[in-house]
Amino acid sequence: MRTLLIVLTLVEVALLVVVLAGYLVVIAATLRKISKTLGLVTFGVRAIEKQTEPIGPVVGEINGALEQVAGALEQVVGGSSGSGPPAPVEPASARAPASSTPAQEPPITER
Repeated sequence: MRTLLIVLTLVEVALLVVVLAGYLVVIAATLRKISKTLGLVTFGVRAIEKQTEPIGPVVGEINGALEQVAGALEQVVGGSSGSGPPAPVEPASARAPASSTPAQEPPITER
């Protein structure tokens, strides 16, 4: 009887080791897939970095030019209005034509 219990215990331990090894193999395969995907993502990010590399100096030049334009606009607005902050300019698309009539909303009907 004692020998049977020892054999059953060894079989259970062996079965446990086999199941754990199986799970480890599955986990290793999943990690390999993840590693491959991360490699592709890294490759893509590096490609984007290389393709957008020339933009950096140009953005600095654009910012410098925009600062000059902003300074000139502040001088123009500041010279004509005198004091106080300039009034916001309404975009042309938001302005209603002078000869148009107000739009009427359609009546609401319940269904």
